[in-house]
Amino acid sequence: MRIGITCYPTLGGSGVVATELGKLLAERGHEVHFITSSVPFRLGRFMKNVYVHEVEVVQYDVFRHPPYDLALAARMAQVARLVGLDLLHVHYAVPHAISAYLAKQMVGPALKVVTTLHGTDITVLGYDQTMKCVIRFGIEQSDAVTAVSDSLVEETRRLLHVDKPIRRIYNFVDTRVYDRRDASDLRREWAPRGEAVLIHISNFRPVKRPVDVVEVFARVRRTLPAKLVLIGEGPQLPLVQERLAAENLHRDVLFLGRQADVAPLLSAADLLLLPSEKESFGLVALEAMACGVPVIATRTGGLPEVVVDGECGFLSPVGDVAKMAADALTLLADRDLYARFSANARRRAHERFAAERICDEYEALYREVVEAPAQQERV
Repeated sequence: MRIGITCYPTLGGSGVVATELGKLLAERGHEVHFITSSVPFRLGRFMKNVYVHEVEVVQYDVFRHPPYDLALAARMAQVARLVGLDLLHVHYAVPHAISAYLAKQMVGPALKVVTTLHGTDITVLGYDQTMKCVIRFGIEQSDAVTAVSDSLVEETRRLLHVDKPIRRIYNFVDTRVYDRRDASDLRREWAPRGEAVLIHISNFRPVKRPVDVVEVFARVRRTLPAKLVLIGEGPQLPLVQERLAAENLHRDVLFLGRQADVAPLLSAADLLLLPSEKESFGLVALEAMACGVPVIATRTGGLPEVVVDGECGFLSPVGDVAKMAADALTLLADRDLYARFSANARRRAHERFAAERICDEYEALYREVVEAPAQQERV
């Protein structure tokens, strides 16, 4: 098949999943065309069967804000005609599903549209009364819709009252990349005295509650020596730095900024801290588990579908930093328990969320959509 993929090309779970899916599809012989504002950061080296078509937004004095969604729709239609795309797989309902709908109107009903909901388009924009009708329209006009967790499917139905079938297809992890590695050299560099190593990876937005990471770490440090590794950047990073300084913990924290390849870094850690307020899936939790790292997280959104509480890690109510710290100490203090959780986490990630398995699900959906007869426009 010839498949067009549109996603946000920057750091973030949706862009990671979309890019990795495209790479897997290309490996299977499909022709994959990324139609994005820039080269997806996870695309990396040249790959056979992978093409990138960047969207150029026209700068015109009349427009206060350049119309990216219209430029994207035009580029989608152009690529679809040029290479004969079978379908467009867009990640996020707005603006991507709307742009894909416009492209389909320009190209014709033979071009099918698959929309994947990742979370923010529902959990944030879905609560905006001015955006609800647009999101609902994008979903209803898609030929097929998927969501990355059962929790997100339920929230979409509750908020938008859509009748469209929504198929749950989980996010995935490439176990060729995400697996436990020998990271002894890195670990010695981070924790030269054998300290425990806690790690947090996010975009440091308020919804990730990164200040709670500091609170959990501070409580752990009162009981045993530990180091904290922070990966990523975002608006609350300065606040995190201030809190660490106020707690006199800044000397025990490593700030690594944005990192494209986190598998070696995860392999050097003992625990992942993920105290998010909302997580439609929690891709970083899955990546940590695949590397044998138990997860200390919140019981929110799709996280309970990824992290089995009491087997792969521990889940707590949002904001309960005392329980999260106690759970972390429980695992760090009992080597046998830790080894069992580590093995459970790796096994669950490699068996339930392996890339090959999830790619099979997407391929089956693509075949259903492409082979279905063209339908009349739904209004």
